[in-house]
Amino acid sequence: MKANETKIIQFLEQYKTQFVIPVYQRNYDWSIPQCEQLLNDILDIGNNDNITTHFIGGIVFIHDDLHTVATVRELTIIDGQQRLTTITLVYLAIYHLAKKLGIEETANEILNTYIVNQYVKQDEQKVKLKLTSDNDRALKYLIRGDRTEEFKKYSRVIDNFNYFEKNVNEDNYKVILKGLEKLIFVEISLERGKDDPQRIFESLNSTGLDLSQADLIRNYILMDLNLDEQQRVYQDYWLIIENLARDEVKNISKVSDFIRDYLTLIHKNIPNKSKVYEEFKNKYPDKVNLEEVLKTIKRFAKYYNKLINPKNEKDTDIRKDLEYINRLEINVAYPFLMQVYFDFEEAIIDKHTFIQILLVVQSFVWRRFIIGLSTNSLNKIFMNLYEKIDTNNYLFSLQKALLQKKGSQRFPNNKEVLDALKFKDVYNIKSKNRTYLLEKLEYYQNFEPVILDNKITIEHIFPQNPDPQWLKDLGKEEFDDIKNNYLHTLANLTLSGVNAQLKNKSFLEKRDLKDYGYKYSNLNLNKYLEDLDKWDKSEIKKRFNDLAKNFLKIWCYPDIDINDKETEEVNIFDADEPKGKKLEYAIFCDEKLQIKEVAKLYAEVFKKLFE
Repeated sequence: MKANETKIIQFLEQYKTQFVIPVYQRNYDWSIPQCEQLLNDILDIGNNDNITTHFIGGIVFIHDDLHTVATVRELTIIDGQQRLTTITLVYLAIYHLAKKLGIEETANEILNTYIVNQYVKQDEQKVKLKLTSDNDRALKYLIRGDRTEEFKKYSRVIDNFNYFEKNVNEDNYKVILKGLEKLIFVEISLERGKDDPQRIFESLNSTGLDLSQADLIRNYILMDLNLDEQQRVYQDYWLIIENLARDEVKNISKVSDFIRDYLTLIHKNIPNKSKVYEEFKNKYPDKVNLEEVLKTIKRFAKYYNKLINPKNEKDTDIRKDLEYINRLEINVAYPFLMQVYFDFEEAIIDKHTFIQILLVVQSFVWRRFIIGLSTNSLNKIFMNLYEKIDTNNYLFSLQKALLQKKGSQRFPNNKEVLDALKFKDVYNIKSKNRTYLLEKLEYYQNFEPVILDNKITIEHIFPQNPDPQWLKDLGKEEFDDIKNNYLHTLANLTLSGVNAQLKNKSFLEKRDLKDYGYKYSNLNLNKYLEDLDKWDKSEIKKRFNDLAKNFLKIWCYPDIDINDKETEEVNIFDADEPKGKKLEYAIFCDEKLQIKEVAKLYAEVFKKLFE
């Protein structure tokens, strides 16, 4: 390994050299804030004659000891691609500006010195910087400069080039070129076959963007393979996994989360988010069989893709409930639901059972939310849930397993839920939860549903800022009671597409307002209101009872008989207060301890820990 201080321009202008970003490298992830910071730094040093150099970190690469002048020298970049790519985009923006201004000499000098290998004819080695996959195509698209046809895939390369193209102009490009000449970095060169690039890769974090767990896992899988095998495994497995484990709405990678969920599913242990790579490495130390593992991971990535991107599920009935689970962010259930998806695809369960399972999961999580139970235990509940499934009696065994949960892990019953819901503030909760509640109630047994869009908003029947007529109609005591105790409750909320028109008006005005009132609404939730002559506490209670009936039908409590006296193994760290419970035995480090007193159990465990 050798380290030298080098100017970036000297590094880029190397003759017949290609800087190759290997497939095991992280993606190009710099966004506009990092680009803006770099450009500002370049402008500052370009304008300041007292500054002769500006340090930008390090670039680590692998090289072969021997190469001939007849071939293109390849340097495999294992750290520094974020800066190297971004600086290339700055030069590219100046190149296109110079062409636009008719300064051909400057344009050609930049192109042939920093962007392409002038005397190389092979297309694959012509561009000096070889990125991976779509980013490589994006860079070549930008070099060609033909913007008449839009680049079809999303790429940070395109985004960041557009930023530089907008901010590099005739007034500042010479200052930028001057600043670029002052950039220096530490060049760390590793010789292929002699140095250990994987150990170095794991320790690097010099770009200001942490190496993700997915970056480290990709590196672990691919780095030791020869180049042909790297490309094959990357194309056949890893690239597909990356594409599937991407949130298409937020346009962010979820590979680290997916691998964590996969490990949870397969090994029944939830890795710490910062230890997913370590867990993966520990579970799969033998790389000989890693391709078989990747085949399985790729298959489960298909199911994960539909959980995070429900629109990709073709069946409209299944998609509807996947969308609800996604909106509620029940991601703690993903390990369990991936296995259920697998069973559905294998025809172990049919479509009806699959949908019923999705409904049970929603009911379980939503009822717990309504009564205010902590979400902390959910991940462990779902981690072990599949072990309780009898594939010959799938739905029943799921319902039974959840109904057997006690204490803070319990499935809240109808009385608990209605007692909590009656006075619960369901307006000042997360908007996605509030919309979910009212949307499901609106759609229940509605055979001509209105499509709910951004124009439909939450309407308070008794307003948040009622006009004086409300006080006259109700009297002070009832007015205050409703405002203090019922304002944000379910019974006082509805949906409306004309909230601004109704707003603070009296109830009769809200009911009868031409074209806008409840009488004219197509929404199912407003049908109850169209014939009422008043809105007081008694009507609020009646409407609550009406909505409560539907609530219990939508978010059902399983109607099954279970033997509640059955014993259940419980992780002691998840267990509730043991008072009143009988200890039969304990399992510690895979050893069954026939101890029936909690105090003696703790003593035995501590004894074994210190042996």
